[in-house]
Amino acid sequence: MAEVSAPLAELLRDRYTIDHELGHGGMAVVYLAHDLEHSRPVALKLLRPGLVASLGPARFLREIRLTAELQHPNILPVLDSGDAGGQLWFTMPYIEGETLRGRLGREIQLSVDEAIRIAREIASALDYAHQRAIVHRDIKPENILLSQGHALVADFGIAKALGEAAGSRLTETGLVIGTAAYMSPEQAAGEAVDARTDLYSLGCLLYESLAGEPPFTGPTGQALIMKRLAGPPRSLRIIRPDVPIAVDLAIQHALAPEPEDRFASAAELAHALTVQSPPEATAPPPPRRVSRPVEGATGVVPPPLSPQEVTPRPPVLRIVIVVLVLAAVLLLLGLWSGIAG
Repeated sequence: MAEVSAPLAELLRDRYTIDHELGHGGMAVVYLAHDLEHSRPVALKLLRPGLVASLGPARFLREIRLTAELQHPNILPVLDSGDAGGQLWFTMPYIEGETLRGRLGREIQLSVDEAIRIAREIASALDYAHQRAIVHRDIKPENILLSQGHALVADFGIAKALGEAAGSRLTETGLVIGTAAYMSPEQAAGEAVDARTDLYSLGCLLYESLAGEPPFTGPTGQALIMKRLAGPPRSLRIIRPDVPIAVDLAIQHALAPEPEDRFASAAELAHALTVQSPPEATAPPPPRRVSRPVEGATGVVPPPLSPQEVTPRPPVLRIVIVVLVLAAVLLLLGLWSGIAG
């Protein structure tokens, strides 16, 4: 666990008291802190020193303040940011709950309904941000917080700021934004990305939530890229037959290697996850057989005729039958009378 530096704690002492480390990654260390002005707990993220030197503080802070304007129920907002003696930091609400990574670590696979609900909430957050020209670039289970039954997308701030502030310098410094198992092919190749890179990452996340593992796995980033080039991942319905056809197709669409072959927007992906699956192709039921086959017959009982197809009995025939019955009755009466006489 990284210790909170004394200079940082001293520089922020009028605004925050820093408690302890919550976690850390390749780009930042996260601390639990207390916002003195608003009397609330916050998550304070401190960027790694090497990253700060590569980006340039002024532009980074300008971009992250623009990101702080995002207001959406499924986005964890940026509350504050600053430069403490060359140490860049920003704060977000501290959420009591767990990450999607923690949830998957316990349950391996989510129910179909819950996985779709979480994915649709993430898609809603992405669509909101994409309409404002903000691409996340690092959608993964670790950046999805689950609280009170809802999903919150975290780290929009750092992804936006890094992407906008660093530009081509990311390649020069060897820094890659994103996580290999969820990164789109174009992002892994260091090419320019747009909103569709987030859709690819969301497709990977939903696939893992249902299958228990990402669509592509490998010991190294290079191995992952080779698997992507080798072909599409296994159909989810091979792993979990209870996954609806429409959901499987939507994920395959989101995971298309070429951006132009994916959904045009996160809203389209969310809609595809709500569409009812078409009826599964099944063999027609076998024809009904007669219990006693008749020589020369087909052995298939024809369907019953409709009322319009049944030929009514002619009225003349009915009259003939009545006359014959009456004649027989009169004849019997006549014979009886003769015998009695």
